[in-house]
Amino acid sequence: MTLDQLRVFVAVAERCHVTRAAEALHMAQSAVSAAVATLEGRGGTKLFHRIGRSIALTEAGTLFLAEARAVLARSEAAERVLADLGGLKRGTLNVRASQTIASYWLPRHLVAFRRAYPGIDVRLKVGNTAEVAAAVHDGAADLGFVEGAIDDPALEAVEVARDQLVIVVAPGHPWAAGQPVRPEAWPESDWVLREPGSGTRSIFEAAARAAGVLDRLPVAFELPSNEAVRGAVEAGAGATALSASVAAPSIEAGLLEPVASGLPERAFTLLRHKDHHRSKAEEAFLAVILGASPTQGRS
Repeated sequence: MTLDQLRVFVAVAERCHVTRAAEALHMAQSAVSAAVATLEGRGGTKLFHRIGRSIALTEAGTLFLAEARAVLARSEAAERVLADLGGLKRGTLNVRASQTIASYWLPRHLVAFRRAYPGIDVRLKVGNTAEVAAAVHDGAADLGFVEGAIDDPALEAVEVARDQLVIVVAPGHPWAAGQPVRPEAWPESDWVLREPGSGTRSIFEAAARAAGVLDRLPVAFELPSNEAVRGAVEAGAGATALSASVAAPSIEAGLLEPVASGLPERAFTLLRHKDHHRSKAEEAFLAVILGASPTQGRS
């Protein structure tokens, strides 16, 4: 069993598609199929159900996926230790970030880091706050950036910026008149929210819970991205709470109207595992971020 075979298996398992895995790995489809077949032959069990052109993990495949990811994480950790011995001329940094941060705050820091350390390969994946925290906890990510609260004693949390949440509605909504809307009135409108596990949603729900209205909010849609939420609200589906950075283009274009609501600021937080090796690349990336002007994190 080789690390390359494990990488192939994980790629196929994450996409449930051999062709897409082959494209992502820049391999021939036949080579990907052969690697999976070798693993299945070695273990004497099927890792995937094959139904027509579709595939899905078997129970054995699901169990093996967790182990394969853990082995690859340890392998990458070992590579980072070796890379540290050579300074910051080469190496890999696995970063996870929630959607708002990955789309609107992190890119300028990635560019600054790339200019300073062109030999370090930064691999960014996007998920919601819960998914990012889980990746850091499990060792799949070296660093995570989230905007929601995380209660995990294994993780160190460092505030790196501040962000403002705003409530927005379409111009034809009753709240678009420009008058302040108190939380007691929030149940009077339909709402479009991100999926559970989203930091944006968790902060808004905390504010609604503190006002005693959370259980009375009519949620018309739960959508998996900021852009989908923004588009639904622009179409008149109801109200939503978004980062000011996410809402700004639509407000400037006249597609959304901000509602004076007094939502609190929230923190953008860096997550690191307390017990994992801290590479020089991690420390350099954090130095780049903390070296930015404090106003850069504000919307």
